[in-house]
Amino acid sequence: MLAATLASSTVISDPNSATSSSDASGRQPSAAAAGAAELARTKITLLGALKHFPDFPIPGIKFIDILPLFQDVTTHAALLRALELQVLEFGSDAKPDVIVGLDARGFLFGPSLALRLNASFVPVRKKGKMPGPCVTAAYEKEYGTDYFQMQEGAVKPGQKVLVVDDIIATGGSAAAAGSLVKQLGGELIGYLFILEIPVLNGRSKLEGVPTVTLLETNE
Repeated sequence: MLAATLASSTVISDPNSATSSSDASGRQPSAAAAGAAELARTKITLLGALKHFPDFPIPGIKFIDILPLFQDVTTHAALLRALELQVLEFGSDAKPDVIVGLDARGFLFGPSLALRLNASFVPVRKKGKMPGPCVTAAYEKEYGTDYFQMQEGAVKPGQKVLVVDDIIATGGSAAAAGSLVKQLGGELIGYLFILEIPVLNGRSKLEGVPTVTLLETNE
């Protein structure tokens, strides 16, 4: 069975900790501790909503389906709240001005997350899918090279940009999106994913840029 676990960055509240409920003086937990506890609880809910399909799309592949996260109103709201809380892990000075979503699953939640963060949303699409002048970045796929594009002017010089997608696997497409942000003069503050496959070591292609995932799988 596919092993899915909470991301290693998750902070689980310790019931014996002075910050997990009320301390000996009866004080309430800090906002950061409360947020961490809420995030940990929500991640468990999200893990339970995922569906697993063996041998899809080819034999030997164990596919994790994130679409059920959007099929239930309560779960969808929980996902957006978790992503919002997860952004806090990039630091108090790293609030994004722009959310960049990758074609195509990043479009499912990127715009909604951008609204919650009072940020704009900018799509990254496959080459030839958007009109007007665009910047282009290449990335390697299993059977050759593909290209991502972003419209010129979509990101302004100096804007803080967070790149989001549903999953980080080999990291090539995410790195290409980061390249587009830099070409337009944006400040790439991080990458945010719903799922990660650590064994593929996709983070190694992201040049040390802060990278956070909600959930991860070891297979």
